[in-house]
Amino acid sequence: MGRAFVYVILGGGVAAGYTAHEFVKRGVSHGELCIISEEPVAPYERPALSKGYLLPEDPARLPAFHCCVGTNEERLTPKWYKEHGIELVLGTRVKSADVRRKTLLTATGETITYKILIVATGARALKLEEFGVSGSDADGVCYLRDLADANRLVNVMQSSSGGNAVVIGGGYIGMECAASLVINNINVTMVFPEAHCMARLFTPKIASYYEEFYKSKGVQFVKGTVLTSFDFDSDQKVTAVNLRDGTKLPADMVIVGIGIRPNTSLFEGQLTLEKGGIKVNGRMQSSNNSVYAVGDVATFPVKIFSETRRLEHVDFARKAARHAVAAIMEPEKTTEFDYLPFFYSRVFTLSWQFYGDNTGDVVHFGDFSGNRFGAYWVNKGQVVGSFLEGGTKEEYEAIAKITRLKPAIEDLADLEKQGLGFALTLSRIPEPSEEAVVVSSDSVSTLVVEKPLHVWHATAGVILAASIAAFAYWYGRRRRRW
Repeated sequence: MGRAFVYVILGGGVAAGYTAHEFVKRGVSHGELCIISEEPVAPYERPALSKGYLLPEDPARLPAFHCCVGTNEERLTPKWYKEHGIELVLGTRVKSADVRRKTLLTATGETITYKILIVATGARALKLEEFGVSGSDADGVCYLRDLADANRLVNVMQSSSGGNAVVIGGGYIGMECAASLVINNINVTMVFPEAHCMARLFTPKIASYYEEFYKSKGVQFVKGTVLTSFDFDSDQKVTAVNLRDGTKLPADMVIVGIGIRPNTSLFEGQLTLEKGGIKVNGRMQSSNNSVYAVGDVATFPVKIFSETRRLEHVDFARKAARHAVAAIMEPEKTTEFDYLPFFYSRVFTLSWQFYGDNTGDVVHFGDFSGNRFGAYWVNKGQVVGSFLEGGTKEEYEAIAKITRLKPAIEDLADLEKQGLGFALTLSRIPEPSEEAVVVSSDSVSTLVVEKPLHVWHATAGVILAASIAAFAYWYGRRRRRW
């Protein structure tokens, strides 16, 4: 017993939904495409689970956040898939894959064959047992990775109103869930081994701002230690957590957010793996030319930094999915994937965005006693990363643009003085070409072409460069008068 498709998407998360949407936009025929997912529902916007789904009033619920509402496009309900001739194979686990024979074997014994496979299996939440701590399945202990986790967490939260919650982990899940717990009238203590929250991204100064804000909402922090065990009552419901430093924290519920691990086990020994994920090229194509990988499971070349990385964020999942389909359907028109790493979060009344890489010297700017501040990261004399809290659409676009441009910085103190104005000023100068563009922070005046221009337009390039330099010099002098 088996079925055959031209294209099979393995996985049912964000990347799967956006992959299907792009296939339809590019004219996939009815009956050619299949999605296989262990979850019993059509692909949805996973970020909603740690944000709107946990709110006590008017919470997000399906079908409201099926893909692709996260990018303000149409909502792909089960009806949409049916109308476009896409087979949804839901609640189904694939137990083995054979990329040489292009077959998948499900747990029910069905064989599904394909010509092209798009792996969108994402990642699973790391469990405490992997760190020698038992009790993950106990009453009151929660994770948050999929819809079933979210439903369980909502039920536990509702029964713990006014009580105590311990959040294990200071990353995305920890910070976003802690905010939701507070809004649900639950006392929160966050526990993590690092010196500050969001340690993989935030500087100590940025982290301090958010920690102080959380403290103002009643959240307590216990840093530099980890969970070692739970206390349970006679019904095996959690009552406390014990920490390595000897602290015992009362707990009516516990949320564990200690990281994720990509779901690559089906392809070990068959595809090239790197940095925990499936290694792909700039077309999202794996070491087997009939297999592509997108989202959390993909390790891909970050062109702007000339290295391979695996990124765990929804923005990459969406864009990688679209690029993979473009490479499959129109290979002759599809260039190498050129992605600028992007991360964001929204908690309470706060909202931040980060672009690029957080390596090198850090230059903070703005009002850290208010609600709009940021930072640049300068590595080897160039801006490689930008962060902004409380920005407008134009301001976020500006820091994204200058991070991609990687302008040269001669004076860190001058960059700090200019602050957000540096990004805004530079972003408004027209780009001379796609090949680009390094500029100095000193009056935004120096233009350097990093890659050779074609001979036939070299003269135009020189003229354009001179014009921009003159404009920048005038603009800089005028700005000083302000």
